[in-house]
Amino acid sequence: MKILSIIGARPQFIKCTSLSRAIRKEYKEILVHTGQHYDPEMSDIFFKELDIPEPDYNLGVGSSSHGEQTGKMLIEIEKILLKEKPDLILVYGDTNSTLAGALAASKLHIKVAHVEAGLRSFDRTMPEEINRVLTDRISDLLFCPTETAVLNLKKEGITTGVYNVGDVMLDALEYNIKIAEEKSMVLDDLGLSPKEYLVATVHRASNTDSFKNLSSIVNSFCDVDIPIVFPVHPRTEKYLKQYGLWDKLCEKVKVIPPLGYLEMLKLMVHSRKILTDSGGVQKEAYMLGVPCITMRENTEWVETVEDGWNALVGADYEKIVDSIRNFEGATERGSIFGTGNACIDICEIINGYF
Repeated sequence: MKILSIIGARPQFIKCTSLSRAIRKEYKEILVHTGQHYDPEMSDIFFKELDIPEPDYNLGVGSSSHGEQTGKMLIEIEKILLKEKPDLILVYGDTNSTLAGALAASKLHIKVAHVEAGLRSFDRTMPEEINRVLTDRISDLLFCPTETAVLNLKKEGITTGVYNVGDVMLDALEYNIKIAEEKSMVLDDLGLSPKEYLVATVHRASNTDSFKNLSSIVNSFCDVDIPIVFPVHPRTEKYLKQYGLWDKLCEKVKVIPPLGYLEMLKLMVHSRKILTDSGGVQKEAYMLGVPCITMRENTEWVETVEDGWNALVGADYEKIVDSIRNFEGATERGSIFGTGNACIDICEIINGYF
């Protein structure tokens, strides 16, 4: 049996590490990289350090508007599907790569499996939310990371082919955290001591494209006493400089280039708190037991909020500063993301389906 997997962005590279390893023990896998993340620091480094197989195809679509980017992917993915004739196409998460892959396969009557199905922020202004909803509608196998995701699908009338397998990112994290601890020297390189700094990431368009939001975030980072380490996404750097915020940020915050997965893991696990607008980082913070302050008005990972490990603060200066100073997270964590066996369960379900 032939499975064609589509990836294109940093979170998908991480998710595919463990699942691709499991798939290749039983099936032939064709790996397609759309090139949605094309900067070497956001793409190449992940393939090298996580030992992801070299993609069979790299579409190199690059950055453009949502419509143009998705359209380019559709055209190229369809060509590959017609050539390779896979039995199943596997898509991850909620990016334009996810939607393009699912659409192309569905129109050719090829079965679609969606890893990380059922997530909902209930905010249709987010392109990720549109991608999630549409992909779930045309998927044959829906692999949910949590019970909440299963319930979201049930409310939308989707019950066939739905499985709560846990989160593949937990599989990847548990596999890689030991490697990160042994190999990464990031704390020494940055002159940091465990639990004496915060880690921040900002990349979501609702924050980067808004001067009001981005300036509020920068001001809050600059007005607290604890050191903040900020690996800056290339797109975020562009807007920081465009808005005249770059120099102020660099004076107060330890601004560094994007990190590879292993270095980022080690940086996060030893941090006191994490500030982010990333869905994946929220989840990783919970898995690592680090309190997370999320600079968004909503989240697809509501369980992390309900469990007391995630504070939603939006881009509100006062809320960000207050959470940095006072939010400490809960004392215990549940097993909301499963037990770390998602990849094995997915392969068994695929095998039974066919």
